[in-house]
Amino acid sequence: MKIVTFNVNGLRQRVAQFGSLPKLLNSFDADIICLQETKLRRQELTADLAIADGYESFFSCTRTSDKGRTGYSGVATFCRVKSAISSVEVALPIAAEEGFTGLLSCSRKDEAVSIAEGLEEFSREELLKVDGEGRCIITDHGHFVLFNLYGPRAGDGDADRILFKLNFFKMLEKRWESLLRQGRRILVVGDLNIAPCSIDRCDAGPDFEKNQFRTWFRSMLVESGGRFFDVFRAKNPNRRDAFTCWPSNTGAEQFNYGTRIDHILCAGPCLHGGHDVEGHNLVTCHVKECDILTEYKRWKPGNTPRWNGGWSTKLEGSDHAPVYTCLVDVPDVSEHSTPSLAARYLPMVHGLQQTLVSVLMRRQAAKQVKSHVVSCSFSDESIISGGCSHGVKRSMANSDVPGIDMSCCSSELDSENVTLNVGGRSEDISEESAHNTTIPFHKEHVSSLPNKVTRKKARKSQQLSLRSFFQKSPNLDNGIDNSATDISSSQAGVLNSNSQSQEAPVMDDCRCSTMQNETNGISSSQGQEELDCGCSPKKNDTNGTAYSQGQEERDGSCYLEKPKNNDALLEWQRIQQLMQNSIPLCKGHREPCVSRVVKKPGPTFGHRFYVCARAEGPSSNPEANCGYFRWASMKSRAK
Repeated sequence: MKIVTFNVNGLRQRVAQFGSLPKLLNSFDADIICLQETKLRRQELTADLAIADGYESFFSCTRTSDKGRTGYSGVATFCRVKSAISSVEVALPIAAEEGFTGLLSCSRKDEAVSIAEGLEEFSREELLKVDGEGRCIITDHGHFVLFNLYGPRAGDGDADRILFKLNFFKMLEKRWESLLRQGRRILVVGDLNIAPCSIDRCDAGPDFEKNQFRTWFRSMLVESGGRFFDVFRAKNPNRRDAFTCWPSNTGAEQFNYGTRIDHILCAGPCLHGGHDVEGHNLVTCHVKECDILTEYKRWKPGNTPRWNGGWSTKLEGSDHAPVYTCLVDVPDVSEHSTPSLAARYLPMVHGLQQTLVSVLMRRQAAKQVKSHVVSCSFSDESIISGGCSHGVKRSMANSDVPGIDMSCCSSELDSENVTLNVGGRSEDISEESAHNTTIPFHKEHVSSLPNKVTRKKARKSQQLSLRSFFQKSPNLDNGIDNSATDISSSQAGVLNSNSQSQEAPVMDDCRCSTMQNETNGISSSQGQEELDCGCSPKKNDTNGTAYSQGQEERDGSCYLEKPKNNDALLEWQRIQQLMQNSIPLCKGHREPCVSRVVKKPGPTFGHRFYVCARAEGPSSNPEANCGYFRWASMKSRAK
């Protein structure tokens, strides 16, 4: 039996990287696959992320609403089995539990919820807080109980997270001790966010061993009188530079400058029975090997080396490497089926089973809505009303509703039949149905919708290119200077010398208003809305036809013609040269540094500094980062 643990750094991203969930799971060729940091909320568990042929899956998602932790963490255990019903395979668990406190284990609301044995001294609120971040899935495989864990991170100075992490592992230890007293065997796998010894961290300082979490970790191991084996160290006792995680923002993986925080631990007697003597345990009797999959494909092809000499590089894939172990001489278990916690039984994955009555009721309601309501979408469809035999009672020529031509129709419907052309199909509305039909033609009902769309799209066109600041203002029509008017290129209407007192409607920054050329009575649209909501200026030629005079740039600016000089290009090159001259050279390699900004809260928050651009690595390696540091200005230095 092969068991793999892997921090995926986002399950959705890893599935997209491999093409599908089955391809991702099959790449491990393992019987039990434990994933951490899935970053999925419970409502996001869809079939393409949770269901794969030949696997049964169990998820735990974050339930907290704390700021910054929604959709955070999350663990999932996938078990490869031949049958989900009446199976004797060890990989298929006989029971499963979300969390480890017992408060999340009930599958129905009417079931009694009881605190797990050994955790009675903690309050319900403390237990729910620890289990609320989706950091544990427990699967009982008969011969052993498997804990899939994602341990909390706690930075220096973060008192709240340090306390949370202490409570997390304190409660876990009590749950483990309770199971061991019952004679159960335990396997613990996952990202614990603890590097236990100095050999497990590249930059271990003199105070490294004094960390309270490392002290706790080592106290649990057999070497210190505990009951757990560090399976990797048991099989590779003297191996150095065996790291499983590397900082993604420093390129440290290039020089294998990382930490070992992904672990496989085990405790309990062997499966031989009657051999509860020294030398007989899970590791010596049943663990064949344990290693780190350093060559596992964790990023997209073509991205190697992952670091190309710049801190702005965005590394694809996970910042962790998978760790695996192989167990031998594990017999089958009694016949059983998939536990109810499996993803196959979750409503959000396969949906709820519908009854015939509910389907018929929805059909009847749909028919009633269709017969009584005409739905019109002003943002996507143009509605042209025609066939009016009576005179127009009220002119709609000044209506500011875009995309609607009211030149031949009144705003108040007569009792005669009216034909609506909606999206290319015609529908007749008789006198009887006109009283029961809601047609939102009135301005007060629809004017708010286009304005909202306009405001949202106008924000996208705020950013201008550097060239636009050096571009001379183009003439709109017949030598009229745009700078001498209050109408910008994006706001200008059609300048028609033959137009009467009728005035074109004005809409924020982007607008496609309908105007009527009174010379020949032809209605033409002022402009076609672009992808970024910029409308090209238009004017009328001698034939009365409208055409687009300019070409819209990618940044949302509208130009009537390309610049005849390269002033903007020269200015941009000058600015680049000034910026390049202001960047210092690192002392180790005499290469241009990269600029960074302090993001940690404190007196230097937001200040800019320069560091060596090379990937992080050991100080003994001259090719690695030389450690150069300099504030961008004297004012940024900490006082």
